[in-house]
Amino acid sequence: MNTEPSQHVCIVGAGIAGLATAYALQQAGHRITLIERAERPAAGASGGNGAQLSYSYVQPLADPGIWKMLPKLLLEKDSPLKFKPQIDPRQWSWGLQFLGACNRQTSQDSTRELLSLAAQSRIAFEAALEREGLACEHHTPGKLVLYATQQGLDGAAQQVRLQSTLGGAAQRIVDAAETVRLEPALAGYASRIAGAVYTPSESAADCRMLCEQLSALLAARGAELHYGAQALAYDVQGGAIQSLRTSAGSQIRADHFVLASGWESASQAHALGVRIPVYPLKGYSITVDAANTLATSPQAAPSVSVTDTARKVVFARLGDRVRVAGMVEIVGRDTRVEPERITSLAQSTREVFPQLPLQGDLRPWTGMRPATPRGLPITGRQRGGPRNLWLQTGHGALGLTLAFGSAAELARQIGRA
Repeated sequence: MNTEPSQHVCIVGAGIAGLATAYALQQAGHRITLIERAERPAAGASGGNGAQLSYSYVQPLADPGIWKMLPKLLLEKDSPLKFKPQIDPRQWSWGLQFLGACNRQTSQDSTRELLSLAAQSRIAFEAALEREGLACEHHTPGKLVLYATQQGLDGAAQQVRLQSTLGGAAQRIVDAAETVRLEPALAGYASRIAGAVYTPSESAADCRMLCEQLSALLAARGAELHYGAQALAYDVQGGAIQSLRTSAGSQIRADHFVLASGWESASQAHALGVRIPVYPLKGYSITVDAANTLATSPQAAPSVSVTDTARKVVFARLGDRVRVAGMVEIVGRDTRVEPERITSLAQSTREVFPQLPLQGDLRPWTGMRPATPRGLPITGRQRGGPRNLWLQTGHGALGLTLAFGSAAELARQIGRA
């Protein structure tokens, strides 16, 4: 642990970004106070996410290929993308910036930055796993990214070549037969894929379990955790935040304040004079209990993590469970679980893994992923805000993947402040 003089850091948000940041700062010797309006950690986008740690295949959502796909994505009834126009300038501004980023050069630049951050994150996360013995179903099964057409697979091959020049992990293009050899549970789906990108080094973990473990560690080591307390108002004087008042009646004074409150960080930052291009991309998941099935049919459920690009759905094994997640909805602040989306995920599971019966409670979930137009998170101080205000948000669908790298970076910045 760092022996430099301790500072008091107040962090708003107990998702994976906030908790990883709190952990990194505590490891650096700082005193931590954490504020979370929910009664538990991982109550937002971290609670039921796709569980994949995508360190090596980080193609940004803002990709030039989106232009050809956009009409189909927007107009098809069962499209994984849903756009519901809002009377909200931030939605339209974000959308225009996103489309502006859908070009080859920006996509390559974003890929380069994401790969670098992901590599740092892997080192930091795996060091924490070894140091703390975190129990979060972490394993390294590898990942298959499926493509339905040869054209799509050829495009993926270009991305693989790009990432290889940027120092990415070993990957290879495999045909449908090799895909099934790597993951026998895909045998019934082989006729519907042209092939896949295979990355042996990719991992998976249960983000909710990880957040719960981090929260317990922080508390055991002296952090003050205020669950069920909403950040209400900041007292700003002389260009710095003096204190934060919460719904629990607390007045928290600290040297630094970190906004790690996911999609809501944009409005909270705006109240402090900072504009950031973060908008919620709503996603869904179900969790399939496969214990009984695996006892008699071990190959009914996937062992390797799988991403089906045609369906925009991911599958990740977590012990005897399978997490199925997907969808991108740009629908504003609507946090309701839409039954048809859960039905769609269940149907995708039946078609991709027909031997995996969907029995019992599928634990339907929705989460609002905080996304920037380019897919790059916002870490650090921002122009126009108080000098002791720091941002840790905008990780999109890569929150679990990037959290520990972003946390290490913010800890370095605060240590130099």
